Amino acid sequence: MDGVLYDSMPGHVQAWYDTMSSVGVMSLIEEYYLHEGRTGHATINILFNQTFGRNATPEEIKTLYEKKTKRFVELEHPEAQPMPGAWEVLQKVKDLGLQRIIVTGSGQKSLFDKIDKHYPGFFDKKLMVTAYDVKYGKPHPEPYLMGLQKGNLLSGEAIIIENAPLGIESGRAAGIYTVAVNTGPLPDKVLWDAGANAMYPSMKALANNIENLISSLDKWSLYSIKNCTFAY
Repeated sequence: MDGVLYDSMPGHVQAWYDTMSSVGVMSLIEEYYLHEGRTGHATINILFNQTFGRNATPEEIKTLYEKKTKRFVELEHPEAQPMPGAWEVLQKVKDLGLQRIIVTGSGQKSLFDKIDKHYPGFFDKKLMVTAYDVKYGKPHPEPYLMGLQKGNLLSGEAIIIENAPLGIESGRAAGIYTVAVNTGPLPDKVLWDAGANAMYPSMKALANNIENLISSLDKWSLYSIKNCTFAY
């Protein structure tokens, strides 16, 4: 969702940096792009171990994630806007008769509330996997495996659209064809090294080439393009 459907990653990155810096965690703001896709508690524990050599307590995790969420809302006025080109991608996918599933590491209800506003008719809430649904976040394959389960699909019947290296690793670990869209500041090499099968520089570029992408997927041995699903 963040960085694919919404141009919201700069706000998330700043919110994480401000929150973790407030409790003495030493970090660079750019490294939060590398944590994109993790669950909140996993991100906090990694950063705590880097600075303090220990996991955060459940109380610290709860407090810090609430503080991060509040800071994100403060920064997102006006709210983060839909990613340019995302609506066009979704419309073309819908026109092809394909399912759409959201698989996100986010648990922030403020973003979920915007889906119907900005993307009406594109998503079914029953076909969403969030941080509250999984034990292991990205890069573990569980989020995308759960997406397959909710869609009643096999791995060869899905295509993933991802902007984050951890999400790409998660998708590939689940055995799914994974397309990188580099909407952030990371070098393309980071996304290729994570295992991307294809890459586009923006959602607009993907929208302009979606038909060519789909027609090229015979070599990935999709069972049937009519049974295919796009996950974000």
